[in-house]
Amino acid sequence: MQCEMCGETIRGIPKLIRVEGAELQVCSRCGKFGTEVQQPRRTDVQRTAARPAQGARAPAAMAPAQRKRDMFDYMEGDIVEDYADRVRNARMEKGLSQKDLALQLMVRELLIKKIEKSELIPEEEVRKKLEKALGIKLVDILTSDSEKKTLAKISQTLGDLTIIRKAKK
Repeated sequence: MQCEMCGETIRGIPKLIRVEGAELQVCSRCGKFGTEVQQPRRTDVQRTAARPAQGARAPAAMAPAQRKRDMFDYMEGDIVEDYADRVRNARMEKGLSQKDLALQLMVRELLIKKIEKSELIPEEEVRKKLEKALGIKLVDILTSDSEKKTLAKISQTLGDLTIIRKAKK
């Protein structure tokens, strides 16, 4: 194994150190340049399965590890670009302050402030509460295939242009 700092072959047990937030396996000479870490930090998404108890049989085939889902996987459609303005205008039309709306939705006032400043995209649960309480829609849902095709024709990506050029040659 090679030292991740100097590149020399590590003789003996490598040291795990943290240098400016990065964890490196280094030789004993480079160990003085960082803080020694006792347990390596888990950065991978997959979790190792717990070992079966003695006498219990392990399953023949383990289920594949699932990737961690983010908030965009749960969303039904695309959130509108002017969501902050819609939330602010609807709240003001109802005569609610940010604090009153937060109490009504049972969320923090800071969350409402950040949503109204476009600093934070509301998660699915909060988005649904906002839509229900304020009577607005924050998501555009593409319903038909024809809408998707027209949208794709309107907004081309760099990859689309590359494919078109390859096709012309």
